[in-house]
Amino acid sequence: MQPRMESPNPGPVEPPPQVRRSVAAVSRPAQAAARLSLPGVMDAEGRVDESRLRMHVFKNGGLPPSERGLAWRFLFGMYPCSSTALERPLLQEQMAVRYQVMKRKWQQFLPAAVPLHLNGTDAELVAAVRYFDQRQAQVQQQDQPEEVRDRRSFLMLQAQILFEREALEQAELQEAVRIIDKDVPRTSRDLSFYQDEGLGNLLVLRDILITYAAFHPEVGYAQGMNDLCSRFLEVLDSEVDTFWSFSCYMEKFSKDFRADGLTRKIELEAALLKELDPPLYDHLVTDGMESFTFCHRWLLLGFQREFAYSDALRLFEILSCDHLELISQQVDRARYQERLAQQSCVDADEESEAEPELQAVNTDFTFELFICAAILLENRENLLRCKDEVQLIQFTTSLQGTLDLNHTLQKAEQHFYNYCKSCAWDYLNARCGSQKSKEEDFFYLLRSLFVLK
Repeated sequence: MQPRMESPNPGPVEPPPQVRRSVAAVSRPAQAAARLSLPGVMDAEGRVDESRLRMHVFKNGGLPPSERGLAWRFLFGMYPCSSTALERPLLQEQMAVRYQVMKRKWQQFLPAAVPLHLNGTDAELVAAVRYFDQRQAQVQQQDQPEEVRDRRSFLMLQAQILFEREALEQAELQEAVRIIDKDVPRTSRDLSFYQDEGLGNLLVLRDILITYAAFHPEVGYAQGMNDLCSRFLEVLDSEVDTFWSFSCYMEKFSKDFRADGLTRKIELEAALLKELDPPLYDHLVTDGMESFTFCHRWLLLGFQREFAYSDALRLFEILSCDHLELISQQVDRARYQERLAQQSCVDADEESEAEPELQAVNTDFTFELFICAAILLENRENLLRCKDEVQLIQFTTSLQGTLDLNHTLQKAEQHFYNYCKSCAWDYLNARCGSQKSKEEDFFYLLRSLFVLK
């Protein structure tokens, strides 16, 4: 990985002035026709090579801020990577109409939830409601050409038919709104995106979260989703695009917001630490700290508070590019090529009757687990001095805002490479015995899949 060189704690990145002064746009049609300038990622017609995009994000330590808005729309699945620049404006228009129909449906179904009920003690939120209402009035007053109105009418009819069959659950939605109304005011207001008239973006965020909860009852709303969705809204600066990008992200990661899903992830972190540093793992287990609850917030929110704001955004991109999955696929291909070159090791007939292949890389060990492990191993001595879970949580909490992302990424990738190398070593010994020259060739190939120096 080649991280961009930035100061360890550069502080929040200021959005452009027009974002700070206004409430997030409903949509940004210009984004649909925009082009990525990342080398080799987009072809002449606007199609995106997804694997190159994801590799670019990982190898360059994130995206340039100027490319982030459009790149996220591909990275998180709002735009199909196979779509062309000519197709995307219509796709975006269709998504805008569908979102409006969904939003209107829950508002009509639960009209009492439409306004954010205030107790009058939060003057900033009172102002936010005013800015939000002004934005809504401006949107409704916009005139559109007749051709656009006709096309949108057709798309509206399609969307109404599509969502007519969706039955909303009143009790579940009311409970989701109750929690959302507690969480949204707690969203980081120190960011300029939520300053002055931008405070109205809190109400935009609220509408997105309620719409998501209404049409995803199997997921609903869980605490922490506001911070996660806020990242999309800040970067995309569009209510519609944020909803669809956030929805695509949650298709893959909604399990993390369920108790069993997060428990599974914490168990995997413990298992990885046991692989990388058995003595540290034994210390935590022996002294009753094996629940690893201190990792809960790290893994749920993608280390949002452990790094400076701009670095946390970069890390979110890196974790979302599924680099471990890509690397493991390449490792498997490399292993296959190595097996072909070592046919003398195992007779072809025996190979066909052999037991299933050994798993070289456990793809359950996602890269965020290696980030977590890198932080733990970097602070190994302090962790060994912790005698109980209270001390452990106190220490890990003290790390908030103090970590250097570039250093952490380098350490995490080194642990990642060593883990892959160890698994590959075990595989070669189990399948082909000791053949030093072949092993060296394989490890050279394995290392080339990383960007370690």
